[in-house]
Amino acid sequence: MFFDGAGESHYCGACLDAPPPFSRHRSFGRYWGVLKDVILLYKFRGFSLLGRILAETTHAALEGEVALWGGEPMLVPVPLHPRRERSRGFNQSLLLARGLAGPSGLEVGSRVLIRTRDGPPQSRLRAGDRTRNVRGVFAVGRGAPIRGRAVIVVDDVYTTGSTLKECASVLLRAGAAEVRGITLARA
Repeated sequence: MFFDGAGESHYCGACLDAPPPFSRHRSFGRYWGVLKDVILLYKFRGFSLLGRILAETTHAALEGEVALWGGEPMLVPVPLHPRRERSRGFNQSLLLARGLAGPSGLEVGSRVLIRTRDGPPQSRLRAGDRTRNVRGVFAVGRGAPIRGRAVIVVDDVYTTGSTLKECASVLLRAGAAEVRGITLARA
């Protein structure tokens, strides 16, 4: 959760009650106003060039987060189903991961996670349906070099955390040492 007060980084109440499988998550900003408008243009109106700008801005805002970037983690984008990627023309999370990798020099594991089946977009579902929608939908690609490594899952918007939690669980079962998350916005 966003913390508007003073003090050190700490866990939110929801994470204390039910710890997620990822160790930390950071977003560039809140999903509202201009940021929301830009993300919607980027994701649904085909403005793929915004990916580089959004990634650079996010990296600049988060580059001081030592615990987020430490240990030379691999950046792993949330995959789209091939049908949805063809329809959209690009995977917004992959473009973000590549943009984040530029200034950080980190490796992008573009085929580490694969989406095994298609389903309705998370943005069209209620909170309770989002967890069911992504359950069992991700797998780790054969030969993915994640065993013993820290991984940062990259996505566009964190709403309920269902996607990040499912990706983190799959990556940890496949041998990742730690999973973190970066998103453009937190709803």
